[in-house]
Amino acid sequence: MTFIREEAAMADTQPPDETHRSPQSLTAQISNQIVQTMREYTGRGPTQARTYLNDNVVLCIVKDTLTKGEQALVAGGEEQSVLDLRRRYQSLMREDASKAIEGITGRRVVTFMSDNATDPDIAAEIFLLDGPPERAPLAAV
Repeated sequence: MTFIREEAAMADTQPPDETHRSPQSLTAQISNQIVQTMREYTGRGPTQARTYLNDNVVLCIVKDTLTKGEQALVAGGEEQSVLDLRRRYQSLMREDASKAIEGITGRRVVTFMSDNATDPDIAAEIFLLDGPPERAPLAAV
């Protein structure tokens, strides 16, 4: 069993001009896309993301995800309200996130699962693909 991982920078980047991309660049593209999608839906993206790719499983761990308002709610004892809100965001972004992963990996997303913790502030985004990615398309993202 081989795991491939790469920590992605959170800055907007241009895709490389190479014809075929390495698995490491796939993980960076996925990390960046998850951060971008979360930012679009919540108004703030995570500050750290690391993606692991193993056969047909994509796991993206993101850190520092909560908005200032969500952090205040957690500090005020409303952790469950924040977790419920995050589940709603995840439900809303399911289709866009899955389409983005399909575009990057060239594989169909069979299912998407997600969960959050507030202390520490970490989330896991899991995509089960219909097979292992073979290459990244030229026009990813």
